[in-house]
Amino acid sequence: MKRIISTIIVVIGLLALIGWVLSKNKAENDAKTAVVAESGGAIVVKAAKVSRQPLVLDFSANGNFAANQDLLLKSEISGRVTRILVKEGSRVSRGQVLALIDPEIISLDKQAAEEALQKLKTDHARYKSSFETGGVTRAQLDDIELQLRNAEIRLQQANRRVQDASIKSPINGVINRRDIEVGAYLSAGTELFEIVDLSQLKLEVTANETQVVNLKVGDKVAIVSSVFPDREFSGTISFIAAKADNTLNYPVEITVDNSAAAELKAGMYATAHFKFPQQDPAILIPRGAFVGGVNSNQVYMLSADTTASVRQVVAGRIFGEEVEILRGLEEGETVITSGQINLVDGAKVQAQLDSTATGQ
Repeated sequence: MKRIISTIIVVIGLLALIGWVLSKNKAENDAKTAVVAESGGAIVVKAAKVSRQPLVLDFSANGNFAANQDLLLKSEISGRVTRILVKEGSRVSRGQVLALIDPEIISLDKQAAEEALQKLKTDHARYKSSFETGGVTRAQLDDIELQLRNAEIRLQQANRRVQDASIKSPINGVINRRDIEVGAYLSAGTELFEIVDLSQLKLEVTANETQVVNLKVGDKVAIVSSVFPDREFSGTISFIAAKADNTLNYPVEITVDNSAAAELKAGMYATAHFKFPQQDPAILIPRGAFVGGVNSNQVYMLSADTTASVRQVVAGRIFGEEVEILRGLEEGETVITSGQINLVDGAKVQAQLDSTATGQ
């Protein structure tokens, strides 16, 4: 019994909700009908006068600084660390020794390689003399010559391991992180130091297709960092991607000289301001004025007899919500900027002039 009563209450509630929605829709339709009646049956639209406006190509883009080089130095040989000559934060130069690995075993390997090579040189001289008198065959001489070449290679490898026992910095930079301690045993591939070169920084930003066509490598760019809001840094465009990323924007890298005071750090947030010479004025209309989108190249014009007529135009560059018109519109004409969804060619309209739509 309780279940039946609950069901009846739910049904009554649903019917009441449906009645309220229908009543609300009727009120809205009545309001729309009243507007149309007031306008004499004409469709209400917004329109704007066409005029030429100055083109502003300047734009700004945000990004983060990245180090010119960020190197993770790894061990090339095995051995125990005997000394560490730098600490985190130390500035280092290319070729500077950072740490030392116990050279005892490596030196013994080099000594053994030298002795083996010397013996094979003596054997080779003996075999060569015997070959000339017929004492050994050509195959035996070739075999000793192969052993000699292999011994020379092993000595070169031993010499390289001796050199690698002194771990050297391959770049100029700052020790950002140290991953080893004295006494630690290293294997080939063990991470030793992270070295960061901050003499130059790269600001990584993106530009859309309209913006990127105005950029070229070598252009100067003004940069403001949020850490130093009252200062302006100068950068140079060093890279422009040939392909857009997944957001249809093009990655752009701006190189900033940071060698003098090294105030900027990798990872800091900054804004790049791209400035361009003043352009000739052009006809701009809102994107919303196009029928079905910019690619349609069609707009509705407001005629003197307050009717709407379709006009074919040629769209150019897109600047945010404004679109450049290359052909098809003249100054002083009136373009419909809103309400086109209800229009057909020749429809009677009542236009509300929007003075802000084309910058009037």
